[in-house]
Amino acid sequence: MRTREQEIEPLVNLSEITEIELRILKRMSEFTIGEHKSQFQGSGFDFIGLRDWQAGDRFSAIDWPQSTLSNFSPLIVREFEQPSTATVVAVADTSPSTRCVVDGISIAAPIARAIATIGMSAVFFQDMFGLMTFDAGFANLQTLRPRVGKSQVIHCLDAYQYQRGLQEVRQAGSISMSIAGLMRKTSLITVISDFLYDNAEDVVKELSLLNSAHDVFLVLIDSAFACEMPQVRAGWIEAFDVETGQSRIMSRAALGSLAERTRAWQDTIERKAKDVDLDVLRFGIDEVRSTIALTEFIAERRLRKT
Repeated sequence: MRTREQEIEPLVNLSEITEIELRILKRMSEFTIGEHKSQFQGSGFDFIGLRDWQAGDRFSAIDWPQSTLSNFSPLIVREFEQPSTATVVAVADTSPSTRCVVDGISIAAPIARAIATIGMSAVFFQDMFGLMTFDAGFANLQTLRPRVGKSQVIHCLDAYQYQRGLQEVRQAGSISMSIAGLMRKTSLITVISDFLYDNAEDVVKELSLLNSAHDVFLVLIDSAFACEMPQVRAGWIEAFDVETGQSRIMSRAALGSLAERTRAWQDTIERKAKDVDLDVLRFGIDEVRSTIALTEFIAERRLRKT
């Protein structure tokens, strides 16, 4: 019998994760080789603890003597943390609208790819990587605590798609306080969303407050493609909102202008974010171009903080 997860194709499969990893290695090798400033600084590595081996872990991390005590079932892996490393947290949108599919592509797909790119960049810099998810309007916050390694990135992608293994975040009065309450030290926080909700401007203001203590930037998912509607003959069309459960009647002209209105709204959000000193990166459905742009953007910010 096949499970529900086996029936659903992953938003980012293992081969795509490997492709992203290779692209990151190629783009970031210049920061650690030759005369360039090395990212791996500090007094050395601190031993965190032991855990079971997971898919994606490097064989060099296996503690063979300890594994013999468990008869190699499972293998035991050592975890280390370097004092110079940072904590990277991806805050991703899981609104119902992100799961709607247009021409075989959902808004959740580029969000998942952004999570994978940020996560694999953290793996390259040996940073801890964690995930936080939210529903429409930044409600229902859930989190997956930061850990080190490629297997953690795969775990975060699985948690994002299937909404499992996440812990509820207690609301602390405001968005900035709720997120900051989970951070034990200064972190690199990436908020990934299309920002197509009513209180988006208020959310941006809250994130600007968080930016005073942490390094926050926005990955704005270009979701106009999901609003590109085919030509219809009917003069009036009934539209249903999967998030509010409400429906409304709109004209053919209004339906045809949805994509343009979406771009205009996202342009406004980008402008508002920059007005409060938040950096914004537009992330589209072009996989190669978007992945390279985000990788270089993260590398630049990581250099700024070291």
